[in-house]
Amino acid sequence: MNNRLKVLRAERNWSQAELAGRLDVSRQAVNAIETGKHDPSLPLAFRIARLFNLSIEEIFDDGH
Repeated sequence: MNNRLKVLRAERNWSQAELAGRLDVSRQAVNAIETGKHDPSLPLAFRIARLFNLSIEEIFDDGH
């Protein structure tokens, strides 16, 4: 699944560790989501969307 997480994080000058802290996940989890190696759970996707004040669809793209 493609996503804009890295871009959104960079726009706010947050490190992966800072974003991880805000989401209550590990830095490795943030890295795996950013690189497309792992898709977030639905609850985590909602937390990410709320954090950036965007819809899930504005952050994640399943290619359809």
